[in-house]
Amino acid sequence: MASNSRRGFLRQLSMGAGILGAHSSFGADQPIQGFDDTKTTVQENAVWQPVSDRKIRFGIVGYGVCRFGAAFGYQDHPNVEVVAVSDLFPDRCAELAKACRCEKTYPSLEELVKDDSIEAVYVATDAPSHFKHCMEVLKHGKHVVCAVPSVFGSLEDADALYEMVKTTGLTYQLNETSAFKDDCFAMRKAYEGGNLGRLVYSEGEYYHYFGTPLDAYKEWRTGLPPQWYPTHSNAYHVCVTGESFTEVSCMGIPSVVDHLKPENNVFKNPFGTEVALFRTSGGGMSRMTVSWDTPGFGGEMGRVRGDKGSMTGTAFQGLSELDANALKKAPLPPGMSAGGHGGSHGYLTEEFVHAILENRKPLVDIAWGLNMTVAGVVAHQSALKDGETLKIPQYKSV
Repeated sequence: MASNSRRGFLRQLSMGAGILGAHSSFGADQPIQGFDDTKTTVQENAVWQPVSDRKIRFGIVGYGVCRFGAAFGYQDHPNVEVVAVSDLFPDRCAELAKACRCEKTYPSLEELVKDDSIEAVYVATDAPSHFKHCMEVLKHGKHVVCAVPSVFGSLEDADALYEMVKTTGLTYQLNETSAFKDDCFAMRKAYEGGNLGRLVYSEGEYYHYFGTPLDAYKEWRTGLPPQWYPTHSNAYHVCVTGESFTEVSCMGIPSVVDHLKPENNVFKNPFGTEVALFRTSGGGMSRMTVSWDTPGFGGEMGRVRGDKGSMTGTAFQGLSELDANALKKAPLPPGMSAGGHGGSHGYLTEEFVHAILENRKPLVDIAWGLNMTVAGVVAHQSALKDGETLKIPQYKSV
């Protein structure tokens, strides 16, 4: 059994290498890494059960190079009505409206949030704008779900966002895709069942090769510090255990890709790869890597080791037996796709919608979102100081 699991894992890696080798740069006819629809595990003989017949009125903002605004399937969820959309570019706004089967459009988020008919907003804008856009949504009394990361390199913004969510009592979710990938999901279920025990060590990796620049609003993706976009890897501890990272020593590796070098990016960032060693709030250790300039297999992946068992992918080895079906996801509503990033899109949408309907915090709430994001912000500070160990601010669920 262990041998078969090992072969399956290596097969996945080799497939990833082949795919990325063929698409090392991105053109109009080539999919962006991770955005293709993905098969996902589903519990056998399970049927989706609605919790309410209410429809939440949504606004969706952002339809840039990633087309995220329509990629998570809000328009297909039976408990959602997309009543308005927005993008700064009129042609993209029209495309988003068509994709979401919505007639009402606004020229900006700032205008959309004034619409009193909207209850919740999906912020799928550029990463540098996530903080200000989420703050604007919350100020207008609406629930918010946001693409990653929560903030963009600022500890002060993280504190302000946390206080806003705490003060308003509104629902905030970070759309961290790794949380609902098959492997991370299975690890979380195994951990919650006590099968892993105390997590002693974890690893997370996010490899996204930018051999050529990826077009993005104001070039924000070109040369950004890798650990400013850390949640895809950090999820392999935070979204497994709910723990946080308390301190970090991070080393950066100068990029050899011309457009990623500090003289060619707006961030003056020297690193194409950053490798962080974290101490966890549970007393364990975690190594998390983010890299933009290493070709080969790509994507998000992780491994976890506890004092009762360990997992690579969805394969468990330990002191007890596990029901494989229990490590699979519940079905989505009929007609709704699991989507890309390892079949996570639809499940993040389902989680946020249910959190609002059931008046509870979502899985990836403000605390998990900031604990993953801020750990990377401090990790980059450590890398700039040649690996100096730094303390990391902590956030608790509200």
